[in-house]
Amino acid sequence: MSTAPTEQQLLGYFDSLSNWGRWGDDDERGTLNFITPAKVAEASRAVVDGVSVGCARPIVFEGSVPDVLIPPQRFMISTHEPSPDARGGLLAPVPATASDFLAIAPHGVTTTHVDTLSHFSRLGRMYNGVKVSAVSTLLGATRLSVTTMKDGVVTRGVLLDIARLKGRPYLDAGEGIFPDDLEAAEAAEDVTIGAGDALLIRTGWYRRRVELGAYPERLHRPGLHAATLPWLHERQVALIAADAANDVGPSGYEVLMQPVHAVGTVAMGLCIINVCDFESLSQACASRSRWSFMFVVAPLNWPGATASPVTPLAIL
Repeated sequence: MSTAPTEQQLLGYFDSLSNWGRWGDDDERGTLNFITPAKVAEASRAVVDGVSVGCARPIVFEGSVPDVLIPPQRFMISTHEPSPDARGGLLAPVPATASDFLAIAPHGVTTTHVDTLSHFSRLGRMYNGVKVSAVSTLLGATRLSVTTMKDGVVTRGVLLDIARLKGRPYLDAGEGIFPDDLEAAEAAEDVTIGAGDALLIRTGWYRRRVELGAYPERLHRPGLHAATLPWLHERQVALIAADAANDVGPSGYEVLMQPVHAVGTVAMGLCIINVCDFESLSQACASRSRWSFMFVVAPLNWPGATASPVTPLAIL
């Protein structure tokens, strides 16, 4: 049975699990370096049926909802509606366009997004020792920004359906996932997480939100326990993605309230995708008895951004 590390042991992970310098002193990609050309080729061979499944939650405006801090905004700039001409009549039929303005604060627990390695810091340093001064109000992230993923991310993805493993529609808030759970899911699905893989975790949390509404405590959710960090490091996982926010909450730690994010981002350089929708993917995998696939993510090429909304794709 997996045991939880103490807070002191957890703080030691910043050293024992560190990837600083592993790919050079100037590296800004972190664990995405585990995705080699051979890994991408392997991912292409995981496509059998040519079926693509989107794994993003819909982006919708929700006001006065406990888990929404800054709602996404969409405003129409122009539409196809007829407008009066100078003489008071309607304009003659001419080609028209509809356009809109989109505004999204991607960080949070309701918009599917990928974090960059500039999102977290500790003791004045981000991943690979980059000083926090590399992020400013004026310029944003001049290092470790989302542009490090400008060529996209393509690798083999594996969905570990923890809720299905436990025979429940969804896990409970505060329910942590331990290495034993990950390995039990591997055994049940006859898959093994390997170097360069994208590890997708289904807790059923999005299903719960759809059926019961937003959970009253914004930061309470199921997710990976800090005990999984050495496991992720040993397996050389390239990225993790979950249908909650990856970290279990509450985490049980006072100093590191989001240890998977903190240690994963700062020490390991771990790519993290939050708040996905894996309901359709779970059904697609279960119907095929096949839990691995090509996984594709294409963040916005936006210099300075510390995150990007994304629509991850699983191609079976």
